[in-house]
Amino acid sequence: MAILINIDVMLAKRKMSVTELSKRVGITMPNISILKNGKAKAIRFSTLEAICEALDCQPGDILEYRKDE
Repeated sequence: MAILINIDVMLAKRKMSVTELSKRVGITMPNISILKNGKAKAIRFSTLEAICEALDCQPGDILEYRKDE
């Protein structure tokens, strides 16, 4: 299963730093880094909601499914 997390794309579109996102969402920089680098095994809906609110986007803007080849 290949679920990609495009936080870096949305950060660039919103001209927001990882530090600012971390402060707005209330999660640590290492945890944002884990999400950005695709190392996360799961994400809480509350965290996803907070990220979407901070970036003014939809979950589909952040999460992407790609079929394994």
